[in-house]
Amino acid sequence: MSCCVPPPDRPAPQPAARAASPAGGTDARAQHQRRRSTRGQVAVPAGSFAMGDAFDEGYDGDGERPVHRVGLDAFHLDATTVTNAEFGRFVKATGHVTTAEQFGFSAVFHLAFAGDRSDIVGQPAATPWWYAVRGAQWRHPEGPGSDIASRSHHPVVHISHDDATAYAAWAGKRLPTEAEWEYAARGGLDGARFPWGDELTPDGMHRCNIWQGEFPEHNTLADGYLTTAPARAYPANGLGIFQSAGNVWEWCADWFDPGYYATSPEHDPQGPAAGSARVIRGGSYLCHHSYCHRYRVAARSSSPPDSTAANLGFRCATSGSG
Repeated sequence: MSCCVPPPDRPAPQPAARAASPAGGTDARAQHQRRRSTRGQVAVPAGSFAMGDAFDEGYDGDGERPVHRVGLDAFHLDATTVTNAEFGRFVKATGHVTTAEQFGFSAVFHLAFAGDRSDIVGQPAATPWWYAVRGAQWRHPEGPGSDIASRSHHPVVHISHDDATAYAAWAGKRLPTEAEWEYAARGGLDGARFPWGDELTPDGMHRCNIWQGEFPEHNTLADGYLTTAPARAYPANGLGIFQSAGNVWEWCADWFDPGYYATSPEHDPQGPAAGSARVIRGGSYLCHHSYCHRYRVAARSSSPPDSTAANLGFRCATSGSG
């Protein structure tokens, strides 16, 4: 079983290779270095770390091994995932219409669905806990019967990779690379299982928003949430990064390849040159060790760039230490 983002029933996106900039990164990265903003971000110092699954707990198809040393230049990363309030300012300023709005539907977890049964336009046979819901989008996360009036500080969801990159460009930022994401998520705890250490609930305290109970029919809500939690609901890690485990999946800049770790460069890896799916990191409120142990900092997954779902969001990065 999988709690990950269901594949969209939409025309397949056309993959495009990233052109290298003269500075050795990407054209987009060079642009953001010229016009960057670090508002709401945490400074992440240059350094190196052991990237990958040190506990051999990952899924073979995800490609979390081999563990390999990676060095990174200094950068900044959003302290939290982008919130509904922040995304709303972007939409107001630009008139951006999200992928979910363009297609008219998006994926909603069945226990959270809010709307009329006629709003359900599909239910994947392999993952029946997901509904394709007409009118589900960032303003209506659980369907037409829901809103975000009391959730301005929750992560924005139903966000495609295209939506995330459009927001980042508007904000003078970019999406983090997969290596940057993992390095920052670890919070200085090299080789640890979670951002706070190796124990899931140290001293009996919940440190992230994931599933408790029997998936997919019964959630005990021991951590207090069926769907998203506020972006700062749990303590930050050692670098000041909030909720890099659970809550919502986060888009990264990289194309996904399960074999990439075996050949990735030691310094500032950018991911494969092309692909059909982008890396997503962090897990979500639907993850549980019994079937989707992907809320570990080493865990990785992927989704087509036009995927949208009620557990899919993002955070942004900027290059440099200044």
